Amino acid sequence: MAIVVTGATGNVGRPLVAELVAAGAEVRAVSRDPKSAGLPAEVKVFDTAAAAIPGATALFLNSRALQGEMASVVAQARQQGGIRLVALSAINADDDFSRQPSRYRGDRNTEADQLAAGSGLPWVSLRPSVFVTNFAGMWSGQIRAGDVVNGPYAAASSAPIVEADIAAVAARALLSDDLLGQRIPLTGPQALTNTEMVDIIGSVLHRALHYDEIPVDLVRQRFVSLGFPAEFGAAYVALLATTLGGPAEVTDSIEKILGRPAVTFEQWVRDHISLFTN
Repeated sequence: MAIVVTGATGNVGRPLVAELVAAGAEVRAVSRDPKSAGLPAEVKVFDTAAAAIPGATALFLNSRALQGEMASVVAQARQQGGIRLVALSAINADDDFSRQPSRYRGDRNTEADQLAAGSGLPWVSLRPSVFVTNFAGMWSGQIRAGDVVNGPYAAASSAPIVEADIAAVAARALLSDDLLGQRIPLTGPQALTNTEMVDIIGSVLHRALHYDEIPVDLVRQRFVSLGFPAEFGAAYVALLATTLGGPAEVTDSIEKILGRPAVTFEQWVRDHISLFTN
């Protein structure tokens, strides 16, 4: 079994490669910079998905990694035949694009889902909630610098998922027939508000941290100052606003598929405490 993993050195791709290698699969990793990929020695590294596909039996589609090549890669897989597609989509893939901030960072979650399902090949679409590492990216610098985290909507909620859990489900989808033909919403085990997540980080660090809600206009301006397109900040704020009326969706898909609970936000913080202290 030869499995192509696009985005092989990313937050989901790297643990996915490790899962597949541990399962004894032949892994063909697609990386933009293979010399610095740092992948296991037995993994075959390719510059492009097109070069990795011939003879493969399964393909993990990461739209951000593939950029504008995704449609042609799926077409190549369809022409070859005998290959299954596992698409990395998102839990909000059916929402209006104005509430999909990741689109403005290169994700094409809606298209990945549609291409896989419409390919005529065996397929699975994974639809995870917000990645837990996003909060480290937004908050770790502020926490290292002081005790206040600034951001929008203190009461906005999410059910952040650990990327290794996504990778474990992706490995199951690539290696077995159990999940074929499904769009699977994946979340962490709890819906947490921004305030609750900052409190959890503070508890792990034994510090009294505080989430300070700031005006959404300032949030949008901050993203622009950091080099993000204006549409990203607008979509991010709009997405959070949809969660103010109640807790974010939580599913038990991780536990049903893997036979164990999804990793909690608190456990992830404990496992990655250096992100908030160094």
